[in-house]
Amino acid sequence: MSTETIESAEGLFADTKNGPRLLGSRCVTCDTPYFPRSAGCHNPNCDLSKMEDAEFGPKGKIWSLSIQNYPPPPPVVIIDPFEPFAVGMVDLVEGLRVLGRIVSDTPDKVDVGDEVELVLAPLGVDATGAEVISWQFRPI
Repeated sequence: MSTETIESAEGLFADTKNGPRLLGSRCVTCDTPYFPRSAGCHNPNCDLSKMEDAEFGPKGKIWSLSIQNYPPPPPVVIIDPFEPFAVGMVDLVEGLRVLGRIVSDTPDKVDVGDEVELVLAPLGVDATGAEVISWQFRPI
């Protein structure tokens, strides 16, 4: 097994001086948040699309939740041996709603409305043996 660590996708998240953050953008004109980054505002009520880079997180609340009870097919990276995990739609305090895995030893105890924080954690190991890191959420 490799000791290499790689990101699941470049440019979507970072470990900043303020902790883990999702990297997106926000329209300065109408304040609409976007993740991932967007070159233009897609809000039909926005008069002027003026975008700037933005960081989102770490606090949020689970809006919707499901338990993944079977291994998803490739190219999804999972920890081997497979253990069920929660996947949640999370409302971040900045007004962004984003999907992510929920890090919990007891995924069946996680519930809609639970407060969570953004973390960068391993998804599993890819075909080369590298540990794949991505954004996830941990109940607080």
